[in-house]
Amino acid sequence: MRFTRITVDPLQMGGVPCIRGLRIPVATIVDTVAEGVGEKEIITLYPDLEPEDIREALRYAAEAVRERELPLVVHG
Repeated sequence: MRFTRITVDPLQMGGVPCIRGLRIPVATIVDTVAEGVGEKEIITLYPDLEPEDIREALRYAAEAVRERELPLVVHG
């Protein structure tokens, strides 16, 4: 999968994945969506974002989770 809106620059934001070279980390957008904030409100909070930025941030996060195993608590 190719990501055209996600950038990683070691000299910006400590090298964390950001949206289109902006100082908006992918994790910030994913966290905001997880808190139940809608697309229109996210764009109001971050006016430099476009709707496709939010969708690509979510796709990027999904791909990142597929790439490695995360520690989970097993309930049983």
